[in-house]
Amino acid sequence: MKSLLYILPCLLLVCCGNPSEEKNKETPEKENRAKPVADYTLVFASCSDQDRPQPLWEPILETAPDLFIWGGDNVYADTNDMAKMKADYDKVLSHPGYMQLAGKTIITGTWDDHDYGKNDAGTEWEKKQEAKTIFLDFLGVNKDDERRNREGVYFSEIYNTERGAIKLISLDTRYFRTKLNKSTNPKRSYEPWPEDHDGTLLGEAQWAWLEEELKDDSADFTLIVSSIQFLSKEHGWEKWYNFPSEVKRMRELLKTAKAPNIIILSGDRHLGEISVDAEAGLGYPLVDFTSSGMTHTWITYATEANEYRVSNVVKRLNFGLLLFDFTKKQVTFELRGEDNFIYERFTQQY
Repeated sequence: MKSLLYILPCLLLVCCGNPSEEKNKETPEKENRAKPVADYTLVFASCSDQDRPQPLWEPILETAPDLFIWGGDNVYADTNDMAKMKADYDKVLSHPGYMQLAGKTIITGTWDDHDYGKNDAGTEWEKKQEAKTIFLDFLGVNKDDERRNREGVYFSEIYNTERGAIKLISLDTRYFRTKLNKSTNPKRSYEPWPEDHDGTLLGEAQWAWLEEELKDDSADFTLIVSSIQFLSKEHGWEKWYNFPSEVKRMRELLKTAKAPNIIILSGDRHLGEISVDAEAGLGYPLVDFTSSGMTHTWITYATEANEYRVSNVVKRLNFGLLLFDFTKKQVTFELRGEDNFIYERFTQQY
């Protein structure tokens, strides 16, 4: 009997394996890549609730980024009380990790709905001008910057290095966006408008500006920051495809653009994924790199279809890392999390 009692546990170990080893097989590999080797290192992130734990500042700092881009929902204000909104931003500004980042890294970006002031709001939001001022103050935008004197927060900037240049085109998908088409399906919030619908995401002034910006061929890479996803179209939440006519317009504009090597960065979804359209007509694949969920993700939600997805869906806290190689004309996209775990990596040759 004693021998039998001894043998049984051994058999269980052989059959079931070592639980810690099994867990490690499912755990993303932590590589010695805290400080990546690249000509230019960029971090892109979104959806950061100022009242939740913020564990990603440390790994972000470890990557020593040359540029940090906010992709929207940079705070969760959801208020028409502008004093509260400013206080919410001040919580971010006073966070020790963010203070360290701001002390050594260029920070810029756009907004989405929760820092705009109201969930899923668009052009109808009555506090958008006041919210804009607070947002620009948060980013430290100069008083003579053109964003201070026009509607919306869209802008462009070129970042030059000894080896090459990156042009950033940051869109505003809130200030001018017209009404969404609400869904009758309880599992979806919105449905796409018909293609002949005359609604807009960007508004005519921003569209005209974007067309001019995409005539510039002086940089090696062109980043377009959109707070919402461009390629993914099957899900029932906010996305470009809620306005099919705007998607068509953007696709045609990208095909004729002189700006080289265009990449789209998007947030909003509380998940991370990499979408690629190899048939976009640009002469190279169009990447829509989504990083969302610095402080919270929708881990229990079902994963919807996305015909352009080339990665796993990351439902853990994540930030996006872009590593630029100007000599090879190559960009490596990584979705990273706590402890700088690399959840997903994708490299695109241009």
